[in-house]
Amino acid sequence: MPIETVSTAKAHGGTLGVYKHDSASTGTGMTFSVFLPPQAEVGGKLPVLVYLSGLTCTHANVTDKGEYRKVCAELGIVFVAPDTSPRGEGVADDPAGAYDFGLGAGFYVNATQEPFARHYRMWDYIADELPALLAANFPVDLGRIGILGHSMGGHGALTLGLTYPDRFKSLSAFAPIVAPGQVPWGHKALGGYLGDDRAAWRAHDAVALIEDGKRPAGAVLVDQGDADSFLIEQLRPELLVAACEAAGVDLTMRLQPGYDHSYNFISTFMEDHVRWHAARL
Repeated sequence: MPIETVSTAKAHGGTLGVYKHDSASTGTGMTFSVFLPPQAEVGGKLPVLVYLSGLTCTHANVTDKGEYRKVCAELGIVFVAPDTSPRGEGVADDPAGAYDFGLGAGFYVNATQEPFARHYRMWDYIADELPALLAANFPVDLGRIGILGHSMGGHGALTLGLTYPDRFKSLSAFAPIVAPGQVPWGHKALGGYLGDDRAAWRAHDAVALIEDGKRPAGAVLVDQGDADSFLIEQLRPELLVAACEAAGVDLTMRLQPGYDHSYNFISTFMEDHVRWHAARL
């Protein structure tokens, strides 16, 4: 599984790198970042966090703004940030160029509808290809992988964590889309990628997965800003709270006063999330 090094830089005693490779899942080139803490130089395999970004983002948003490197260096955590969708020549996009579908908005599903089915296979990429690629090229322990994400990426983290609790041992999210089957972003994305059969949507809806019997490996942490402009229409955290209460899932839902949907919010609570995962990995 060859990868190309785009750049590396020293940070908090570790190394922040950006890498490219040809993806078998998406049939495109894919770019991701990896922060290796200083413990990577000692030897042995380290726990890893996979962070899934939100709409319009690439690997670079959290890499540049996430403020995770210091705490990852302290705790010996590898932090990985993949892209949010396939990109490149021939990759289908929203015909109107909308921000919430197509490029930058893969929604972490395997599309079944044309013209998206050929390349939009982010589910397979995150669940299978990326962990194998990391294990082949970096000192990571595949038995100690946590997953977290923001907004659309929070949706991806929750659905992957619920579906594969044997692979993703810890789970958290920032302002996730918890029930895409019940909100406009999800109706557009799941309908466009998966078609009109709403039964197929349930596999990519955290609330529906919990209702259908899926459970995470352990407790779940979610932070949500109460000044988030998407809170009422698109995010609806109360639906996740209700589903978890009904199913006995251990959810810590923290509504943070005054915080919005931006990386000002995410960076403020990132250390809490890294420590949450470290305690479980």
